[in-house]
Amino acid sequence: MDLLIQNAAQVVTVAGFSRRPQVREEFGRLGIIENGYVAVAGERIAGVGPMADCPRPGPGTRVIDAAGRAVLPGFVDPHTHVIYAGDRTHEFGMRLRGATYQEIARAGGGILSTVAATRAATEEELIEATRRRLDRMLLAGTTTAEVKSGYGLTVADELKLLRAIRRLDALHPIDLVPTFMGAHEVPQEYRHDPEAYVRLVLEEMLPRAAALAEFNDVFCEEGVFTPDQSRRILAAGKRHGLVPKIHADELAPGLGGAELAAEVGAVSADHLLHASEEGLRRLAGAGTVAVLLPGTPFFLMMDRYAPARRMVELGVPVALATDCNPGSCPIESIAVVMGLACLKMGLTPAQALAAATINAAHAIRRADQVGSIEVGKLADLVILSEPTYEAIPYRFGSNLVETVVKRGRVVVDGGTRV
Repeated sequence: MDLLIQNAAQVVTVAGFSRRPQVREEFGRLGIIENGYVAVAGERIAGVGPMADCPRPGPGTRVIDAAGRAVLPGFVDPHTHVIYAGDRTHEFGMRLRGATYQEIARAGGGILSTVAATRAATEEELIEATRRRLDRMLLAGTTTAEVKSGYGLTVADELKLLRAIRRLDALHPIDLVPTFMGAHEVPQEYRHDPEAYVRLVLEEMLPRAAALAEFNDVFCEEGVFTPDQSRRILAAGKRHGLVPKIHADELAPGLGGAELAAEVGAVSADHLLHASEEGLRRLAGAGTVAVLLPGTPFFLMMDRYAPARRMVELGVPVALATDCNPGSCPIESIAVVMGLACLKMGLTPAQALAAATINAAHAIRRADQVGSIEVGKLADLVILSEPTYEAIPYRFGSNLVETVVKRGRVVVDGGTRV
């Protein structure tokens, strides 16, 4: 035993759902142990239970007294665009003056402005900029995160982004899961012929990106990629061994992104603000995880949010993510997103926590390793400064993370990176 966390007011295990996500009535089942302990050997959890069963620490065991504090699984963020160059802070003022996401893009902002800055950046510059963002995510309790490419939109630049993600995974405590998203936007040089860009993705990007990525994502949306184009891109990715994900039904109704996600067997369909009833039923039938991103409509000052409660009623597995990106949601804390999920989408605090841990792990096929506190899983743990997990949405906007353990090693102590 290398590490022993003892006397915890709550150990929130979220145990028993490593093989399938929580749905319907079981969604929010947290498996709380009051006055509990967690024992760690190497990178793995070696024991968890009530203090009455707590083992004695050995001479080399580090002991953390968590009296009056809650111990949670490390947060899992299954949808981020955290690797990019440039800055779009000025767009915030434009949005406050009434400009829409589409109007900002037409004025030279939006994704394509980040694409230009990212293309100009070296791999080393991208790593350094992204490392700082990852540090802030770690301080807020994130221990595993999916990261998408998609701000390069050339063969060379998409590969540069994926290489940088791989290198950051080795350099940073947060475990990073790489997703290829060459189909994030049609670059300026292909606006006259979007189909030519689709061919570039199919014939040149995907075959080379497959060795560096695990998932393949596409932005199926009005003015971006049509359902037919998205279907072809996701099918081609599957032929190259990449698991499909999809940005679906975010900005406009009627495209059928949720239906497409179910059709292609996507592991997750993300956003879903305008998903149809039929689309949600198909997601439930397919077992596709709905990754909801309430920080994005909040930041874009939209009135509409994904219908989370209806999803739960229908049996759709629900997860939460930050969507951390430079334009539509620069939020880096999944705890903030949990608060928004409660305040804006009607999830309970228990459901929000399950959505940010075990269900989020299912959305990136990591639930056998992370997302809950169970013997044999990676020792990815968060200790709050408060006695209950319910303080996270209640204390909305506050960082209550005091200690973070990643793979058995304390990487945040007293709210400070170590």
